[in-house]
This record gives sequence, C-alpha cells and structure tokens, in this order.
Amino acid sequence: MTELINNRQYRINLLKQIIMELHQGKSVEEVKEKFREAVKDVTHEEVAAMEQALIQEGLPVEEIQKMCDVHASIFKETLDKKPEPEMIPGHPIHTFTQENRALEDLIENEIKPRIEVLKSADSRQEQKKVVLELLEKYNLLMDIDKHYSRKENLIFPYLEKYGITAPPKVMWGVDDEIRGEIKDVINDLKNYDADARQNIINKIQKNLERIQDMIYKEEKILFPMAVQNLTQDEWYEIYKESDEIGFCLVEPAAKWEPQNINLTEKTDVVADPHTKGSIKFDTGILTPKQIELIFNHLPVDITFVDKDDIVKYFSLGPERIFTRTKAVIGRSVQNCHPPASVHIVEKLVKDFKDGKKDVEEFWINMGGKLIYIRYFAVRDENGEFVGTLEVTQDITRIKEIEGEKRLMD
Repeated sequence: MTELINNRQYRINLLKQIIMELHQGKSVEEVKEKFREAVKDVTHEEVAAMEQALIQEGLPVEEIQKMCDVHASIFKETLDKKPEPEMIPGHPIHTFTQENRALEDLIENEIKPRIEVLKSADSRQEQKKVVLELLEKYNLLMDIDKHYSRKENLIFPYLEKYGITAPPKVMWGVDDEIRGEIKDVINDLKNYDADARQNIINKIQKNLERIQDMIYKEEKILFPMAVQNLTQDEWYEIYKESDEIGFCLVEPAAKWEPQNINLTEKTDVVADPHTKGSIKFDTGILTPKQIELIFNHLPVDITFVDKDDIVKYFSLGPERIFTRTKAVIGRSVQNCHPPASVHIVEKLVKDFKDGKKDVEEFWINMGGKLIYIRYFAVRDENGEFVGTLEVTQDITRIKEIEGEKRLMD
C-alpha cells in the first residue's frame, strides 16, 4: 500500500513539473516527450491533486486557468482511454452529456457552416443575411449559461465537501471567460462592421474551440471525478434542484427516480403548517412557517453567511436575481464566487470582521435592469461579529419613480 501511495505521489510531482516547465516557456511537444511515459496511466484524480497542490503552493488560480487548455492537450492521449461514466436517462450526468451533444450539433451543423458562408460572402446584403443567422444561433448558444450554472452551483459544492476545490475554481474561471466571449460575439454581430469581418470570424472560431475544449474536460475529468465521489443521495439532490436553474438546448431524457436513497428525516425544525410552537422575539411572536413566508415575500433577495464564512440561509422569493440552490448551504462563501471576484469578497468580509466597515454597496446593470447589492455586518448586542447579510434588489422601477402616488390602483 505504501508503495502505491508513494508511486502516486511521485507521479503527481512529475505532473506538477510538467505545468511548471510549461509556465517557464517550454513547448507542449518538449514536455509531452519528456514525460510521456510518466503520465501514460494518468487519472483524473491525479490531475485534480496536481492542480490542488499548485494552488496550495501559491500559484494563482488565474495562472493555472491560462494553461488549462495546454493541460488538456498533454493528458488527452491517456484520458481518451478512460471509460465514460455510466449514463442513466434523467441522471444529472446523462443530462449534462446530452446538452454537450446538442451544443456540438449547434456548433458543427449550424454555426460553423455559416462562418464559411460569411468568409466568402461578397455583397453587403449577403453578409447581413448570414450575420443575422449567426446572431440567432449565438443567442441559442448563450443557453450554455444554464449548463455552466448547474455545474457551478450544484456539482462544485459537493466536490468541495470532499476536499476537491482546485479543479472547480479553475473550471469556473474558464466558464466565465467563455460566457464573456459569447456576449462579445453577440454584441459584434448586432453591430456588424463589414470591415471587421475577419476579426469577428476569428473571435467566433476561438470561442467555439474553447467551448469544445470545455466539453472534453467535463466529460474526461469533471464528470468521472464527480461520479466517483458523490453519493446517490447527493445526485438526487442535484437532480431535484436542476429545474430551478434550467437546461441547455435539451430537456432531461427521462424522469429519474433512484432506488435506495437515504430518506432519513432531519432533526431540524421544519417550517411548514404542521410545525408546532412559536419563536418569541423582542417585538413579537412568529411561527417558523410565518418567518419563512415573510422572508420569501420580501421585495429583496437575502443571503446570510455566518462568522466562519459559511452560507447558512437564503430567501426563496418568486423571482431571484442571482442563482441560488440548496447545495450552496454549508458552502464556503469564497467558493460561491468566480475566481476573478473572490478577492473582493474576502476583503469585504475581512473589513466587517475587523470592524472597519458595517456596510458595503454595489450597483450593476444586468439584462437591462439596475441591480442594487448591499452587504451588512451582522453584530450581536455586544458588538461581536455574527455574520454577513447580502441584500439584492432590482431597483429599475424605483429609480424611475417621480412625483407622488397617494391613491390605490
């Protein structure tokens, strides 16, 4: 057993050397040749362990992210030999995979042929026609956001529970870059400039290549890793919450009802009409169900993170602004944000804990709406920090209010 562990650690160290040498400027082919024998039986666990070790040693997630495509190139030969995880219609992994096939079909049969037409189109009228068609297909491609969002908000939290944090962080960063590229292409197509035709074509080709690379990484690294670690109960929770986020291009192939899942009742107080007893506050008495309904009827989204940076609660209003799933409960708040914004979250929480601030606010334009985001340091009667409260609100209509309104509609 010790020999096996030592051999695995030795191979992980070699894999780390591969990445470091690439960062130092060596070519992919040089590194491939040098370590081909060492990585011939590489597993997705070793890839994960390598990325985790590099991050723990201080290499920024963004740096690994930049080299992510090169990693896949090195490991492609060996990972291609790995068996696909078992696919059951309706199972979350089956649905993710079916979405990937639909994305490939959209790319290969709808978008790429139109790129070729755009390349050779001589007249402005012909170019305009194909650009409108490409815009339609790229709007469909933006549906990939649901695919990535389910991955980030449902699979990643469970992997983190098993100590697998590096691959999700790297992948989330790449997902965000791909989303940004799609939005950029859509904007360029909406404001098409014939003189910039080749530039737009290059952007599209690069974006499509990165999407296809991500499909490969999901199916050869992420999904097998998830299948190996997650329990049937956890997959069922992912399945139940997937509807809330939505699906990409296709719906699940079937209803999935796994057998022998753990349905043991929790000992927590459940907020439902059958719950007995009330909770006394300084200013009144409420039942757990009333408390839940009040939170869910507030005209804002609220999320509470405790003093240890663990997400403990979020309200479930009818129209949430940002995606939240139950898988986020118990998750570190740092892991709930894309790598590019984690430093902002950490600074904000540190300022609250250190007593430097009690409130922080941001406002952003999102989908034609003005979103107001406020953070409050929650302190007890002795001034001790208890946690952070996030309050998010669509203030588009509020900002437009003028004059007075004194009568009911």
